Amino acid sequence: MACPPSAVSYLVRAPAKQVYEPPGREYNDGCTRKQSLVREEDQMELGKLAVRGVVGPLFVGHGTQKLFGWFGGHGLEGTAGFFEQGIGLRPGKRHATAAGLSEAVGGALLTAGALTPLASSMIIGAMTTAIRKVHAPKGPWVTEGGWEYNGLIIAAAFALAESGPGKPSVDSAAFPKLKGTGWALAALAAGVAGSYLATEYFNEPAPAEPAAPPAADEARFQREAAEAAEAEARFRRESASTEA
Repeated sequence: MACPPSAVSYLVRAPAKQVYEPPGREYNDGCTRKQSLVREEDQMELGKLAVRGVVGPLFVGHGTQKLFGWFGGHGLEGTAGFFEQGIGLRPGKRHATAAGLSEAVGGALLTAGALTPLASSMIIGAMTTAIRKVHAPKGPWVTEGGWEYNGLIIAAAFALAESGPGKPSVDSAAFPKLKGTGWALAALAAGVAGSYLATEYFNEPAPAEPAAPPAADEARFQREAAEAAEAEARFRRESASTEA
């Protein structure tokens, strides 16, 4: 008996593969089994699309907040000031630009499902830096300012790099093999390494404090200040006597 064409239109052309079936699952015929597999795969695609459709645009927003001040952000200057004064990343403008681009570009690629391991590595790098420089000392819970949110984002990016972005996406159409455990581990390693390189190797030290003036110069400055004060007082006395 032939299955309905709409139920197996792409399964007929796809290579056969083994699929785990829980104990107790029974099918009346081959058509029922194939239709069940179609439904399960469609549900997985919908879940990946939901993750991409939420995480990706939010990171585009985070990045453009830093770069352009959109969506209530502080813009490049404000973010650079926080990076320098708040968390010791110098020069602040360079680090703010790198963070904004990682979030905006990574979020856009993730939304489109394009070069997903690269998108994941950019997002993982930004979140790793946030954990290391801001949230780690505060513990895991977001209620205390901890790294809970950042850890969830890293896990979601890793999962998408391993399983692929699903359909519809650029990768599923053009790069169907750009997924798997190896790609996910590479994305994780690249993100963590990029965070350390940017914040440790390419970070500039704080400017040195201005040296205190020598004792002789300080004494001279005090003497000159006293002479100036005495001259001003004499001028005021002379002006008062002239008016009288």
